[in-house]
Formats: sequence, structure tokens, C-alpha cells
Amino acid sequence: MDASPARVLAEEAPQGAPSSRGAGDSTLTFTEIVHGLDGQHAVSPGHNVQVLLRWGDPITQKAPAFDPQSQTAAKQNIQFGYDNDFIAFKPLPYGSNSSERGLLCINHESARDHLMFPSFTTHKRDNGKDLVDVEMAAVGHTIVEVHQTRGVWNVDLKSKYNRRFTASTEIDIAGPVAGHARMCTRDDPKGRTALGTIANCAGGETPWGTVLTAEENIHFFFGGDASGTPEAANHKLMGIVAESYYSWGNHYPRFDVVAEPHEPNRFGWMVEIDPYNPRSRPAKRTAMGRFKHEGAGVVVNPDGRLVCYMGDDEINQFVYKFVSRRTVNTRDRTRNWGLLDDGTLYAARFNDDHTVDWLPLVWGAGPLTATNGFASQADVLIETRRAATVMGATPMDRPEDIEFNKVTNSVFIAITKNAPRREPNINAANPRERNRHGHIIELFPADAGDHAAATQRWQILLLAGNPFDPQVKAQYHPGVSTGGWLSNPDNFAIDPKGRLWIATDGANDYGFNDGLWATDVVGAGRALTRYFFRTPVGGEMTGPTFTPDGTTLFVSVQHPGDLERSGSSFVNPITRWPDFKDGIPPRPSVLAIRAENGKPIG
Repeated sequence: MDASPARVLAEEAPQGAPSSRGAGDSTLTFTEIVHGLDGQHAVSPGHNVQVLLRWGDPITQKAPAFDPQSQTAAKQNIQFGYDNDFIAFKPLPYGSNSSERGLLCINHESARDHLMFPSFTTHKRDNGKDLVDVEMAAVGHTIVEVHQTRGVWNVDLKSKYNRRFTASTEIDIAGPVAGHARMCTRDDPKGRTALGTIANCAGGETPWGTVLTAEENIHFFFGGDASGTPEAANHKLMGIVAESYYSWGNHYPRFDVVAEPHEPNRFGWMVEIDPYNPRSRPAKRTAMGRFKHEGAGVVVNPDGRLVCYMGDDEINQFVYKFVSRRTVNTRDRTRNWGLLDDGTLYAARFNDDHTVDWLPLVWGAGPLTATNGFASQADVLIETRRAATVMGATPMDRPEDIEFNKVTNSVFIAITKNAPRREPNINAANPRERNRHGHIIELFPADAGDHAAATQRWQILLLAGNPFDPQVKAQYHPGVSTGGWLSNPDNFAIDPKGRLWIATDGANDYGFNDGLWATDVVGAGRALTRYFFRTPVGGEMTGPTFTPDGTTLFVSVQHPGDLERSGSSFVNPITRWPDFKDGIPPRPSVLAIRAENGKPIG
């Protein structure tokens, strides 16, 4: 394939003209872009896009330049990982409000070997230990120091903060499940030290400067017939099957559930990392439950306790919140390490009267007893999904990222889709049959701003999909343009003015690229979504986050060129974004977006 910018899949329709039905209600003044399906990215006119970090870029002075023809695990361990997702910008120094210097903390969710390796042949077979070792080094998390000068961002390769966390990094197992028999393996008979963090999707930030990275689709990494083990039902509920997507278990027995039936129990947690302490070890916070974590919406409650809202990213799974027992120490950040190990986990029951009841997942409460297979609180937390089911939580249409909006003091939940949902199971919080486009729920605190309350209120912000097709039953502000509607909301960011920025995952199925939309959530422009950024074809929009002053928007483009129906591969990719050079495959990348006039985005 030549190095032309992109292979065009479909002509852009002449879309994006605003409707006359109240389109001027929005406080967002940027010019909208249009729906399109091509191999380039696009951004609202008047904005610059800088490719800041790409898969394989060095993160230390010792790291070699990216060479896709000869990747090794040793190189990948000190290079930027693959499939970048969640981003947190942590100002430097700690406690400052700097928008010019800080740490970028970035998740790496998966390894797309058909786009990574020239020697790759096909999935569902073993492509060799060398490739497996690179994959294991490509996932996890990256911390890099960055600084901005005259509108241009740079990575400081000399920074003491720069480091990688991979599938082989030692991580503490903390909280109620630490040391439990179901966490013990031959390599770790005490059940207190896990090797690695994987499937890192979205995340969150604590008020003491740490980040929470969410372990999501762990089932892709494990294989083996678990039917003869005591963990068979547990592994099935997490989606683990005999033939895994990756062949890690062929070379590392801990990823084979027959050899190590407890190893999957050590994944699927929320992991806390302290980016400001380069010598610190991450910790898996087991009190927050085990499921396919997507994000963490963190709130300091009026009484000082920490509340963390979380979603389980799979159809018919649940929304959760964790409430700490102790209060946040606002004077000494180090005293908060371990605060997330002690508290109560709740699952949400959304009622048709627009209230939500929080059901405590506490051993001995209601059906969470030995009679139902829960012998301790550790069992409740290892099998959080089953605990929420027997307690009567509401199965949702795939709850993903959850973000707290400090301007409105409310919480926004991305509900991505649930095509299999049928009429008997429709309810107020999941109101559409065959929900292919998803929706967004807003959750409000109880009286006096209490996010720890047992009962709260909720309402739907919007129902995604094409509002110009009555069969879709979409709901937006009436002024939404033909380019302003979206499908499959996934990740969120909140800008300094409290406006919601919505990243999507799945729009390619409907003839246009994923991207980033924005909307007011209060006032006349509520639910008037406007299209700001478009990914290259096959890419998923993830991890949006703003600098404190709102002048830089960092975003992740994950797995560009990975459009299943196209047959895209390393040798013949459907796009070579962002390098557009022969022999260079598409590379997941972090972008820095700024307005040409230097003013805040939006």
C-alpha cells in the first residue's frame, strides 16, 4: 500500500448544518464538523491538533526509537504502550494548578497483534513467545512528564516520574480480599502480590493526587477449561472461555485457568497508582469490588468521606458506588493511602419513579450468606457480579464511564448499548428495546448534597442515535444538527465550565467515525450535542481530559485502522494514521488539542 493519507471508505455527506430549532441555545461556540468515514482525523476549524505520544515512542532517554520490524519486550517496557485509553493530567508540582507542566497518566487497554506485528498470521493460534512478551509489555499504564511552551507540548524524557506498568509489574493486593485462599497461587502462596495490571480501560482521580486505573476485559487474557475447578461458575460469569483471545497461557501457566484457577481472581479490580512518588507500588483496592471496571467518578462527600461511582462494562451488568469509612485527610496526602481499603460497596437499583436505591453488598446482609455460596466478605467481592444479581440490582444497557461534575454536583453515566434487550425487560432507566445507540443518565445527590445516601434521584440526559429517524426514538435538544447526533457514548470529560464532553465507541457501525461531542447540561442548551473531533477510521475515542485552565484538551485515539470488516492488518492497513509512512502501521496516539487563539476549548 502506498503512503497516501488514507483509504477512503465512504464519501462525507453534506451534513453538519445546524437546525433552526434553537441551535443558538448552546454556550459552545466552536464550529461543528460533519460525520465522515475516512482514515484522517478532523477537528473543529480554529483548533490545532498535536500528536504528542504514539505507540512505541520512547518514554526515557534509554529507550530506543520505534522500529515496528523488530519490537521486543525489552524495548516495549520503556516505550509508550499500545491502545492508550484513560488520561489524567496531574499538575506539577503537586498541589499547584499548573496548565503548563504536569504528569500524563495513561492506560493501555489491549494489544492488537494483527496491527502490531509484521509476522502476525491469525488469531486463535500461538504466534510465539516473543510476540506474547511484547503484548504483555504493551498493556498496563504509562506515566510521563510533559510541559507546554508557546502552545506546543513536549515529553521530558529525563523526568524521574516516567515509568511503565505492565502485565509483569508487582502490585500489592490490598483490602478485604488480600491473603484470602481464593487469591493464592503457586507463585504467590500468600495471596498478597499480583503480577501485572491488564485490560486497563477508563479510570478516575482521587483528591490526594493518585489515579485509579480500571481493569476491564480480563477474560481475553485467560484460557483453559475451568469446568473441573471450583472457580468454574465464577470464571464463566466473567466471560472466561477455554480458547482465549491471546495465547499467553501457552507460555505462562498463570494465564491457564486449569494450571492456576485462582489467577483470574487477582484481576478485575480498581488499581491505585501514585504518580507523584516514583518509588511507590500500585495497589489493587479489593474493597471496591471485582468486575469489568470501566471508570471511577470520585466525590468528596459533605461529611468528608470519599464516594466513588463505578460501571461494569457489559450488557445487563450494574452500576456501583463505594463509600469509604474514613474521611479524606486534606492536610497530608500520604495518610489517604489505604483509605479505599475500608468502606461499603453498593449496587444500584434504578426505580421507575426516578429514584435509585443503593443495595449494600455486605456479607450476611439479605441473601449474601453461606446458603447462597458466600462464605465471607471476600467471596462477595470476588464475585461482585453475582452478589449484585442476588441483591436485585438493575441490569443496565452496558454502563461504562462515570464522571462527577463539580459544577452541577451531579454524576453522569455513559450507557453504551444493549442490542439484545427486549420488551419484557424494558424499564425507565433502560427504556428502549434493541438499544443499539445507548444513552446518558444523570444522577443527583440526596438532600444537602449527600452522595453517600441510600436513595438518590436520576434522570436521562439524552437517548443517542439518529433523531431524524423516528424508529430510533432518540431524544436530544430540538436544535441538534444532522452532524451533531452521536451513537454509543463511552467516556466523558467535564470542562471547567461544567459542560459534558462525550467520547464514543461504535459509530463506525452506522457509517461514520467515532469522535468527541460536547453539550451543556444546564440551561437552554442542555442535550444540544455538537461534534468537535473525529477519529480516523476504526479508531475509538477515549480518555478526554482538560488542563485546569481548559486551554488544552488531551484525547486518546485507540486502535486506529481496526475496522473488522475491512481486513485491516500490519501489511495492509486501512489507514497509516498518524505517520502515513510506508512500513509504519497505524499507531494508537495521545493528542493535544488547542485553540489557535489560545483561549479555552469550547
